[in-house]
Amino acid sequence: MSDAVRQLQPQALWNHFADLNAVPRPSKKEERVIQFMLDFGKSLGLDTLKDHIGNVIIKKPATAGMENKQTVVLQSHLDMVHQKNADTKFEFEKEGIKMLVESDWVRADGTTLGADNGIGVATIMALLSSKDIAHPPLEALFTIDEETGMTGALELKGGMLNGSIMLNLDTEEDTELTIGCAGGIDLTATGEYVQKDTPENALLYKLSITGLNGGHSGMDIHLGRGNANKLMNRILFELNKQFKIEICSIDGGGLRNAIPRESFATFYIANNKEQELETKLSELRNILIAEYKSTDGAFNLGVEKPMDKETPMDANFQEQILRSIYACPNGIYRMSPDVEDLVQTSNNLARVLIKEGKYEILCLTRSSVDTEKFDLANAIRSTFELIGASVSSSGSYPGWEPKPDAAIIKLMRDLYKEKFNSEPHVNACHAGLECGILGTNYPKMDMISFGPNIRGAHSPDEKVQISSVQKFWGYLLDTLKRIPEAEVQNN
Repeated sequence: MSDAVRQLQPQALWNHFADLNAVPRPSKKEERVIQFMLDFGKSLGLDTLKDHIGNVIIKKPATAGMENKQTVVLQSHLDMVHQKNADTKFEFEKEGIKMLVESDWVRADGTTLGADNGIGVATIMALLSSKDIAHPPLEALFTIDEETGMTGALELKGGMLNGSIMLNLDTEEDTELTIGCAGGIDLTATGEYVQKDTPENALLYKLSITGLNGGHSGMDIHLGRGNANKLMNRILFELNKQFKIEICSIDGGGLRNAIPRESFATFYIANNKEQELETKLSELRNILIAEYKSTDGAFNLGVEKPMDKETPMDANFQEQILRSIYACPNGIYRMSPDVEDLVQTSNNLARVLIKEGKYEILCLTRSSVDTEKFDLANAIRSTFELIGASVSSSGSYPGWEPKPDAAIIKLMRDLYKEKFNSEPHVNACHAGLECGILGTNYPKMDMISFGPNIRGAHSPDEKVQISSVQKFWGYLLDTLKRIPEAEVQNN
């Protein structure tokens, strides 16, 4: 399937992307892609190293005549989000991504594509392997575990990079120059609960929510798309209120940074309530279709009757867990009062797994204001601690404070206007970029993030626009040509 991708222009970039996508690279299991990058750098005869956590750094000298330019750090992350459609058979840890070319877009066959951030990685690889592209001294920084904890960026030590400018290639709109981003924190609520005997004279039902669009829990959180965990809880709450159902399991969502697209639940109901249940489910289905017709037009609420028996949860715990999930904040918490249309603080109720006497609930809380991030995290923590859950936090990372007067921002803004005869959108975003973290150890390094058009990141709908990659590539090459000379240090 990758043959058609390899024929696209710029061919070197797309060939590297195809090579990269043949290597399984889930977050926290990047051993193979780390070795892939080490082998790549060494095959070019370039200075290549791996730090203690697994980040890979490859350094390339300037081309002739550009030796006195400032050193540029090119940065992208190696890991990718693993999401697939429920009916897609695919093993991310064993298989390479199956890619398709459709008109002006490249997508995957039923899975995430890995353009986030594989296109950035492949772009850097194309520059490192080039023999005829003019550029200043380059330091390529390939970080690990960006998608599930920013571990690579958090662990990168000071003194490993000499660059004064960082170009982060992890933005998904080719009209944007990003100069700031939100920070985040992971929250995990866990616990155990009492189960009860399987009821007699009861029917077992399985509900499924599918067809939601999902998406990036930072970049897409403002779109108002349905969260499968919240919608399933809403349905179960209504059914329990009317019928006193006995819930056995709930399994919804997946990764923290993906808006949940699917959820599944099983429950018992008295067998003399079958007709009333079907009427109620039809009513709820119609309500949700109407509410989400603009954002999730393919929403579907499925119903079936499993053959196997299951064990329901204690009625008291069932009441508590339904109410706590209902109370858990999800979506936009606060818009920025200072930056127009910028989400300042949000939460994604990413994962709900309740089964066989244990439960786990995962959230990702984001904010460009650290104090507000922790305030919302405390609200979520309190919600689940009230039912006796053990709540832990991890992976906290800071936001990236904009420096709108930095020279690289003016250079790239002016170049964009010159090349494309329009103003770029210079902004801050609600996604988590690594720049803020990296800046803690490299405070004098000026940073900017940009990239090609990527749609549906963190979902099986992910795709990258071919013409936009060409635009991004040309823009990057011209940017490198215009990097100013390094300041002479006087002793």
